[in-house]
Amino acid sequence: MPSVAVIDYGMGNLHSISKALQHVAPDSNIRVTSDPGVIQGADRVVFPGVGAIKGCMAQLADRNLIEVIRDVSRRRPFLGICLGLQALLESSEESSDVSCLGLFGGSVVRFKNGSGADGQNPLKIPHMGWNSVAQKGDHFLWSGIPENSRFYFVHSYHAVPSESSCIAATT
Repeated sequence: MPSVAVIDYGMGNLHSISKALQHVAPDSNIRVTSDPGVIQGADRVVFPGVGAIKGCMAQLADRNLIEVIRDVSRRRPFLGICLGLQALLESSEESSDVSCLGLFGGSVVRFKNGSGADGQNPLKIPHMGWNSVAQKGDHFLWSGIPENSRFYFVHSYHAVPSESSCIAATT
């Protein structure tokens, strides 16, 4: 039975994430944990998050999880969701004095002037609502998910990676 560690650092939508994982992978052992050994031993790792990047990085440091995440993300299938995804980049406009994990080049930027990531579509900040997502190439994450499926978003910031090859989808 494959094991999935959901990283608990005190700032995640843990119940929602673990329930969703149980739904899509009922034969997996889903474990919400802050234990570095459990995280490193898992077959797959999910890094969720809700809140601000400054608090996220402080909580990761307090739990000695920064190097654990850097290590396991290089060796296992690893999925960052919401703030967990944002923390994978180098920096965030939300707290310019805080370094993020730096697993990917780039930064997290606030939506500008009430416009979407494309700079054109009007968007109320924080953005809350359903958007269609355009897949950027073939990726196992999209298995069974039709192109332009709609996903729910609640955010004021978006990731801008240095390398376009890091982008799995856009909205």
